[in-house]
Amino acid sequence: MADASRGVGVDQRKDLSASAVRFYDRITSLWGLSVAQKRVLLGGVAESTYFKYVKDPDSAKLSRDTLDRISHIIGIYKTINILLPRPEAANAWITKPNAEFGGKPALDVMLRGGFDDLGFVRRYLDGVRGH
Repeated sequence: MADASRGVGVDQRKDLSASAVRFYDRITSLWGLSVAQKRVLLGGVAESTYFKYVKDPDSAKLSRDTLDRISHIIGIYKTINILLPRPEAANAWITKPNAEFGGKPALDVMLRGGFDDLGFVRRYLDGVRGH
């Protein structure tokens, strides 16, 4: 979605938003994230906004930034699952200490809240994968 959302008009963003919210909620739930953590990864959206998105994804009209953030999450999820084909191992990876992140889990890096933090984890995984 990060690439797909570039140059995308408001109507197209609205069309992408419902699917993005559904994917995001599924992935972050598989990772066992709290609502507070999910909100941080979305760029610090208000709790009421987050619950509105999840309750009625079809009403969401996400910003380009939010769509790009979700795109990184989807890319991270996809790459982890390619590298670790057992779902339980893939879903646990995000919270396991990692030497590449100073002994901290990738989730800690992502929870710093910056867009670049999500991109950093995604680029790391893409490098491990060889892309």
